[in-house]
Amino acid sequence: MTWLTVGTDAVLVVFALMFGLLWFQHRLRAFLAGAGVVVAYAISEVVKLVVQEERPCRTRPSIAECPEPGDWSFPSNHSVIAGSSAMAIWALHRTYGWVAAVCAVAAAASRVVVGVHYVHDVLAGLALGALVSWGIAVLLKKKLPVRPQRAEVDAPTVVMQRLR
Repeated sequence: MTWLTVGTDAVLVVFALMFGLLWFQHRLRAFLAGAGVVVAYAISEVVKLVVQEERPCRTRPSIAECPEPGDWSFPSNHSVIAGSSAMAIWALHRTYGWVAAVCAVAAAASRVVVGVHYVHDVLAGLALGALVSWGIAVLLKKKLPVRPQRAEVDAPTVVMQRLR
C-alpha cells in the first residue's frame, strides 16, 4: 500500500511535467493556467478554515500518516490541485487534458483509499479546483489572443495550370 501514498504525491509531479511541456508551446497562457492552480489552492485553504472538518484518520486506522491536528479535511487540497491542474491542462491541450483528468480522479480516489479524506472531501476538491481553473481559462480566452500554430499561419499559395 506504500505505492498509494507515494502515488498521491507523484501525480502532482505528473501535472508539473505537463505544465512544463505546455510552457514551450503556450508560454504566458501556461503560466497563467498554473497561477490558477495556486488561486484554487488558496481558496481551498480559506474554505478549510471556515469548515474545520476532522480527518477520518483521527477516528480509524489509515494507510498514510495522519496530518497534524488543525490540518482540516474539507476540501482535499490534493484534489483541488488535481482538479484545477486537469482543467487548466485541458484548456491548453486536449490530449494532455484527458491524461490529466484520469490522473486527477486517481489522485482524488487515492486520498480516500489511504484514509486521510472522506469521499465528499475529494469530490468537493475536484469540483472547486476545476471550477476555478475553468473560470480563469474563460477569462484568458477573452483577454489573450490565441497564438496560431505553424500550420494555421497564412502562407502564399501558388496555383499552377494543369498540363493536358
